[in-house]
Amino acid sequence: MPLTQQHQIAVLRDILNNHQSDACGSVSECEQVERLVEALLAKGELNEQLIPILNEIQQYSHTGASTEDLNTHITAHQEQLSQWIDGVDQYYS
Repeated sequence: MPLTQQHQIAVLRDILNNHQSDACGSVSECEQVERLVEALLAKGELNEQLIPILNEIQQYSHTGASTEDLNTHITAHQEQLSQWIDGVDQYYS
């Protein structure tokens, strides 16, 4: 059973929140975030204001999945993670 858009957003937000609060994560989480964002963008039923945020999240996760030091990558993006979470909450709620 495929995830609904609401569930996809919830999973995306949960992973980003964990990265922000724990300042660590895994390559598989980054890959999952990238897949979620791709699926959300492909569906095309989003608030236009959310699309640039999702594009930034996609770039963050793509880079994170291939970096040698993921925890440093996550730590370096703490401010953006907070902004992205707030943005997702603002435009999807």
